[in-house]
Amino acid sequence: MARASESRSQVPAGGGGRALQAVRGLAPDVMHRLLSRALDGSGPALLPVPDGTPEPRVRALLSALRPASLRTPEGVTRVPGGVPAGPDAALVVTTSGSTGEPKGVELSASALRASARASVARIGAVPGDRWLCVLPAGHISGIQVMIRALVTGGEVVHAPFDTATVAELARDLRPHVSLVPTQLRRLLAAGVDLSRFGTVLLGGAAAEPPLLEAARAAGGRVVTTYGMSETCGGCVYDGVPLDGVEVRVDGEGARPGEPGRIVLGGPTLLTGYRTPPGAGSDGWARDGGGAGLVRDADGRPWLRTNDLGALDGRGRLRVLGRMDEVVNTGGHKVVPGQVNAILAARPEVAESVVVGRPDPEWGQRVSAVVVPADPGNPPTLEDLRGWVRERLPSYAAPRELDLRTALPMLASGKPDLVALRRPAD
Repeated sequence: MARASESRSQVPAGGGGRALQAVRGLAPDVMHRLLSRALDGSGPALLPVPDGTPEPRVRALLSALRPASLRTPEGVTRVPGGVPAGPDAALVVTTSGSTGEPKGVELSASALRASARASVARIGAVPGDRWLCVLPAGHISGIQVMIRALVTGGEVVHAPFDTATVAELARDLRPHVSLVPTQLRRLLAAGVDLSRFGTVLLGGAAAEPPLLEAARAAGGRVVTTYGMSETCGGCVYDGVPLDGVEVRVDGEGARPGEPGRIVLGGPTLLTGYRTPPGAGSDGWARDGGGAGLVRDADGRPWLRTNDLGALDGRGRLRVLGRMDEVVNTGGHKVVPGQVNAILAARPEVAESVVVGRPDPEWGQRVSAVVVPADPGNPPTLEDLRGWVRERLPSYAAPRELDLRTALPMLASGKPDLVALRRPAD
């Protein structure tokens, strides 16, 4: 790859698009500056490569998503075959979807700003507030912390997650912070004073009621968030959509309380997907039933997610889990999130994930992967089955208990479901 000039135009000659630059391994302050330039149009659109991405995967991402250049701490290198992003694009966030094939979620500056402004308005953040970023800058969750600081004129402090470091920064700065549930559990276990945070935005994975109750009892102003890269991150806070965001539940979920597919609309939606040459799908759903982008009768775009949810009588959304995670056991469908919420209420359970694993008799068996609160006195399968059967049909009760010292996690802070679905050794 040839060395690119810093002064070359950010808009490719003869095209209506915008140059796309992959960024990798940059210091947080550099990333913050580049993100500011991407938002105001003075710099290229950015394609963050998450830290820790193996070299073969990096090459696959560059080949599939075709940025014009790659910026690393060593400088800027031109990438052959670069293709412009959309003229309004500011950010392309990588995702593998359900197939593992790299694709990019293209987000406009207006969508990113709309998301950040709605977020800070909901939590009451004001100019000059400080923000603590302990999430990866290559993921939308970490990027949005920076954008919230940018739109409020606030300071953002980056730090690797460590309970002692976070406790010290909270004491000195009183910042707003975004966390995943595992991080919040560790802060609680370390006795960190959560009242030192302005707001704790909690997302990335399901937050079980006992965790929320404990965190709020410890003084934390905890707000649960639901969203994804396609919605510029969290777009539903404590079950209530941010201003401008629209939520509906398709299928049986059209009736209050009944589960169905979550569908999202509004100003925070992606512009589209950036897919590899020859990809079978560009992200627009055409079969009338699958996940992806769709347009309504008025031509407005909506995102049909892969998530199951239900709306209560007040229109508050309850997320139940992913449709592709539903366990089919003996012909019965089980929503893992419903089972896991029940298991998490047990005091013997510190962390848990419910998955489906292959079973020769049932097709799939409901398996509970549990980190005990007391390793010397873990819960038993019989106790957990009985606990679930008192609250759900008997077929939803776990048939397997897999005790762990810790859950395998992805870089984003979410449990590694692929690893957890593998049969226990």
